[in-house]
Amino acid sequence: MRSAVRLAAGDGFHLDAVTCADDHRGWSAAELGSAHRLVLVRRGLFRRKADGRAAVIDPTMAYLGVPGEEEHFAHPAGGDVCTSVSLTPELWHTLAGEGPPGRPTLYVDARLDLAHRRFLVAARGGDTAFELAESLLSLVATSLAQLTPTSTPASSGSGATDAPRPGASTTEASAPKTTAPALGQESIEAPAPGSRGTEATAGAALASRPGTAGVMPGPRPGTDAAASRTDDAGVGGVGGADTRGRGVAKAYAAKGSASRGGGGPRSGAVIADAAREAIAADHPAAGGLMSLAELLAVSPYQLSRAFTRELGVSLTHYRNRVRVGRALDRLEDGEPSLAGLAADLGFADQAHLTRTIRHHVGHTPTALRRLLAPRTP
Repeated sequence: MRSAVRLAAGDGFHLDAVTCADDHRGWSAAELGSAHRLVLVRRGLFRRKADGRAAVIDPTMAYLGVPGEEEHFAHPAGGDVCTSVSLTPELWHTLAGEGPPGRPTLYVDARLDLAHRRFLVAARGGDTAFELAESLLSLVATSLAQLTPTSTPASSGSGATDAPRPGASTTEASAPKTTAPALGQESIEAPAPGSRGTEATAGAALASRPGTAGVMPGPRPGTDAAASRTDDAGVGGVGGADTRGRGVAKAYAAKGSASRGGGGPRSGAVIADAAREAIAADHPAAGGLMSLAELLAVSPYQLSRAFTRELGVSLTHYRNRVRVGRALDRLEDGEPSLAGLAADLGFADQAHLTRTIRHHVGHTPTALRRLLAPRTP
């Protein structure tokens, strides 16, 4: 079941909050897009297929829809809440130029996430002629910047292999050009002492050993590849909400096991999507590179390389991007204790939380509280 609530409307655009309570693994019937749309996720995760290309959409990945485009959706992880910004053709062409977007999906870094949240704050303020319109321009400009030839290569459903995409680069984190990507490259975001995130260093060491680049370990002991069935949406059957991420990740691992039996290797996009779903679901194996690679039935080096080339950022950076998003949720809701927030999200201490948020968003937690606070008359 899907419902939409109109939050605001201005000259050439309108803004809707879309809530979907569907819970199905198969693709929905075809839907035709009716407008140029930028869709960003507030909560949840789903899959979208357009023009034959599937992508995992969550708070770290947005998509652009165009009129007449055939879309299918699958909801293997339950419901979701999205922000849909619809633009008239005239306004779209003014902002984005002529022609279709270069990619249907775009990586939502923490700065774009903040622009999205501030846009919603402006929508609640009621000044559509100026404040909301100005926030819209900031949001669209930040989004389109991700789709320029020098932006992050984040088209999750392209089916591309691990080869780098032409012109791939990012302003947020440079993708390594060597055959062994540097993991945990951002010292400012080093995991808390004793956390499983420190396994990234061991992953880099493993990747540098001769003969390990193509190693793909088998499934975890006791894993039955046939037990995790997948449908045409590419996800497995799962039970309650607390096991959804495990079921999805096992389905990908099963698919990988089957491919090694004669079907060929998985693409970098499939590996990156599976890793993102496990991280989003807080799967226990997503706490470290080695355990995540084992869950997905790939080598740590293959996982790191595929993820960096697909998203344009390292797994370390992405994991912290997800944690920063969760911190923004709590700050937006008025979280009073930064020390408690740091502990809940697995940071070493409050100072580590503050450094990481400032690195990703450009503001301290205290400043973000003010930026995300409801407008007062």
